[in-house]
Amino acid sequence: MERFRVNIVGLGIKVHQFEYAFGDEFFKQFGDNLISRGSFKADVTINKHETFLEVHFDIKGTAQLVCDRSLEVFDYPIEAKKMVVFKYGEEDREVTEEIMMIHRDTVSLELGQYIYEFIALAVPMKKLHPRFREEDIDDEDESEEENGKIIFTSTTDEENKDEITDPRWDILKKLK
Repeated sequence: MERFRVNIVGLGIKVHQFEYAFGDEFFKQFGDNLISRGSFKADVTINKHETFLEVHFDIKGTAQLVCDRSLEVFDYPIEAKKMVVFKYGEEDREVTEEIMMIHRDTVSLELGQYIYEFIALAVPMKKLHPRFREEDIDDEDESEEENGKIIFTSTTDEENKDEITDPRWDILKKLK
């Protein structure tokens, strides 16, 4: 992970570009929990100011995922564009998802962890092989109509279907 460490003390107050190409070895360092294989390229732009660092991540590549339905391995394209602001302060802490506080004496930033997290966030919760995606979309449409959608119609409102209401609400409205 040494190659993903950027010495921020030696950087001048201007924009700096870094390019990283990485694959399976990178993911092995973080464990095989979510992603174990893939090929990625990350373009990192660090805009150094006197009181903060603005870091832009542009990550593109392909991750090998295992289908939840068939257990087949397939390639899933991932593209992520994120930004993190590192502000100098008294302690290291996360202010928000996009703003990190780092100690004034911090010598270097470890960008590898951020790159991994951005890739992991781009992986879908439901990993389906591309041949199952069309079937899954059709199944979701059908189940959505069957589960939870209750349509009330009355004989007087057949022509005016855009203002159909639940008869139980009509009774409650009379209580006002």
